[in-house]
Amino acid sequence: MSFDERGESATSNLGDLLELIIDYRGKTPKKLGGDFADAGIPVISAIHIKRGKIIWSERERFVTREMFKKWMKDPLKKGDVLLTSEAPLGEVAMVPNDDDLVLSQRLFALRTKRSVLDPKYLMYFLQSNVGQEELRGRSSGSTVVGIKQSELVNIPITCPPLSQQRVIGEILMTLDEKISENEKVSSTLEEIASTVFKSWFLDFDPVKAKMSGKKPAGMSEEVAKLFPESMEETDFGLLPKGWSPDYLGKHISVTKGKSYKSSELEDSETALVTLKSFARGGGYRFDGLKAFSGDFKAEQVVEPGELVVSFTDVTQAADVIGKPAIVLSNPQFSQLVASLDVGIVRPRSSQVGTYFLNQLFLTSVFNSHVRGYTNGTTVLHLGKGALENFTFPLPSSRVLEAFEEFAKSIFSQIQSLYLQNLTLQDLRGSLLPRLFSGELQIPEKMLA
Repeated sequence: MSFDERGESATSNLGDLLELIIDYRGKTPKKLGGDFADAGIPVISAIHIKRGKIIWSERERFVTREMFKKWMKDPLKKGDVLLTSEAPLGEVAMVPNDDDLVLSQRLFALRTKRSVLDPKYLMYFLQSNVGQEELRGRSSGSTVVGIKQSELVNIPITCPPLSQQRVIGEILMTLDEKISENEKVSSTLEEIASTVFKSWFLDFDPVKAKMSGKKPAGMSEEVAKLFPESMEETDFGLLPKGWSPDYLGKHISVTKGKSYKSSELEDSETALVTLKSFARGGGYRFDGLKAFSGDFKAEQVVEPGELVVSFTDVTQAADVIGKPAIVLSNPQFSQLVASLDVGIVRPRSSQVGTYFLNQLFLTSVFNSHVRGYTNGTTVLHLGKGALENFTFPLPSSRVLEAFEEFAKSIFSQIQSLYLQNLTLQDLRGSLLPRLFSGELQIPEKMLA
């Protein structure tokens, strides 16, 4: 039973509360007489389970319908809880719908007995400190730490009545959904900034529209007037009239970050902006900061809104080297400092701005240029002059000012959403242990 006769919380082994454990960790297409396909039914593995979500950004693989039928004798269902068994142990997510999925490496799927254990409650229990400690305490292995099914089923889980379980799950799920919604809005805003940059500075759409006697789409008359009405041949190719090729080094200064010792990574109001602060393909990651107590130079301090570039990369596909990120403020720290893997890029004059540079560094042309300055095998490093020697078409100062004003408003909204998510994450982190310990009681009116 999951609760006693008085309707109070009681403890059972996890295995007694499950209808099914789906465990196909040893299966591979080759063992089943086939191989992965270029398209078809997605294959989900531990690499896709991060921070309570299914994230498909890495190594998407597929199988055919025939392979799916051989592999998945027990198909996944909406509400099944996915748990990574190793590398890393203890990441959790929920199957969002009944679409076909193949369960692959290092994953359990847990299907609860819905009459006694709510799947959302189980998912958040496994994410809680109590659940994580139980997983680690029953794990084995030295190089790779993992948990066996025989140990997993013996994890004790304290379950209040089902009505309370559902409310707890809904409260935490609502917070997670709001955080995800804010992340999606931020991503959309970044795409808008990139789209406008491409239109203005790569495709020259406003100039081409005026050459055709049309009004440039999506902009005010005041901004449209800033663009020329013709193109001219330059050493850089055909450019809007008055725009000319220039070296980036004339317009920026680059400050290399601080080398640090592991002993200096300790609680502090100062944090390092590190290699982990860069998303693959560019952009700022909020979980890459490291508390830091060492010394640093004044010019190595990164102010919110400043631009940083990755000088190092450990990804096999070189997804991070030379990529930019605009740093956002974090109330947890009073000061941010660039680490050795990071360069701070500051405009020398008002001719080019931070937001223009950020978008410029995301272009395929700049990425190709950077590859020519990259050295190393396992760890990639950016060579001297990689940024400064890049040649780009310099627009008029008034066009650049218009873009900076537009992009600044975009990133102001992104900063606001980021701070909102920090508050939501703090609330979630506070609620999670209190809900599962029983310290925080669910009001009766919420159980109706």
